Amino acid sequence: MGCGSCGTSKPGGCQSNGGCSTGGCNRLNVHDWLLNLPFSDPESNCKIVEISFKQGSRKEYFRNATLQFFEKGDYVTLEGVSGFDVGEVSLTGELVRMQLKKNKLDENSPEIKKIIRRSTERDIEAFHISKGREKDILSRSRAAAMELKLQMKLSEVEIQADGKKATFFYTADDRVDFRELIKKYATDFKFKVEMRQIGIRQEAAKLGGIGSCGRELCCSTWLHDFKSVNTTAARYQNLSINQTKLSGQCGRLKCCLNFELDTYLDALQNFPDYADALDTAMGTAHLIKKDIFKNLMWYILPNNTKHYPLTIQRVKEIKRLNGQGVKVDELQAVEVTSSKPKEVEPAFADVVGQISLRSLERNDKRRRDNNRDNRGDSRGPNNNGPRPNNNGPRPTNGPRPNNNGPRSNNGPRPDRGPNNNGPRPAPDAPKAPDQ
Repeated sequence: MGCGSCGTSKPGGCQSNGGCSTGGCNRLNVHDWLLNLPFSDPESNCKIVEISFKQGSRKEYFRNATLQFFEKGDYVTLEGVSGFDVGEVSLTGELVRMQLKKNKLDENSPEIKKIIRRSTERDIEAFHISKGREKDILSRSRAAAMELKLQMKLSEVEIQADGKKATFFYTADDRVDFRELIKKYATDFKFKVEMRQIGIRQEAAKLGGIGSCGRELCCSTWLHDFKSVNTTAARYQNLSINQTKLSGQCGRLKCCLNFELDTYLDALQNFPDYADALDTAMGTAHLIKKDIFKNLMWYILPNNTKHYPLTIQRVKEIKRLNGQGVKVDELQAVEVTSSKPKEVEPAFADVVGQISLRSLERNDKRRRDNNRDNRGDSRGPNNNGPRPNNNGPRPTNGPRPNNNGPRSNNGPRPDRGPNNNGPRPAPDAPKAPDQ
């Protein structure tokens, strides 16, 4: 299923014009499971509509003062700051009333703004023009903040559809005096400026990404209530305190450390308390690990690197004996068997005489034939063709011609060539003396 924001075609089934299960086009999406349920009194239906801005990055509630019925995915024109804004309907009906109660908002509050109308083509065109300016304005605003040497990081800018107001989202460790920065923004960009500080986790939720589990970030898809996470949650789950593995993309501890924490705490209630040390005749055994899946407690003795797994009943028995001043002679460790099947190592087999060398010989012969053909092809233009087969019978020798007739010496002698055209030395010339 595709959507307009990711460049693919619109879905034909859900008619939401862009509600796919991945990407940033459905951040913090809610399934309206009360949509098709009949109501006895339609007049008592909730008049508040949940509106999504910037692909679910921000959601607000508006009052439907018109007589029109809006469905999920419709673009509507809303009341803005000294103008109007355009948003997408993300939730309607009775489920919005439940969301208002969850967020502790009054449905009849006069502070809730109104929906003006369904967005026209002119409104949507102005909306796209304003959204097209956000990337350039964000880069220029970051450069201006660096010029003023402000210790802040601008993560996102959101411009109103009519272009009269812009909201800058930033993160900072300390309080920032950005009065000069607001004046510079108002002078350069010609709109009203609002600065809104967000946390590191909210910044990661706005930017989005893929976590170490291979799925989209929880804060970008469904998680909106950020709870504090500490290393105690990792210790309860017997995780190694590795800051690199326990940290998310925001640089803080992963929120998913709290997801299974309650299950681990319930399982740890069966383990005895104050069982960190056991007195034995061989010394004091110290607890190093609790395995809640196998209900085992691992101990180690002094001057010994061996680990001793004990059952919960055995640990309670040893603690009871230690309370009476008795030291046990042995821990009675249980044998831990792995559930994985043990791999059988292959035994040595004598295969002498079982391997045939005929295939190697055939490959050798084929290689020699190929080399011979290649040499025949590279002999030149006069030897391009295959060599004739001379294995057939040779022709019979017929009578040789008779050349015993008289030889004719009357003709001139043939020319001996250019090397013999010079004058021959006289026969009576004296020879040069020997040196």
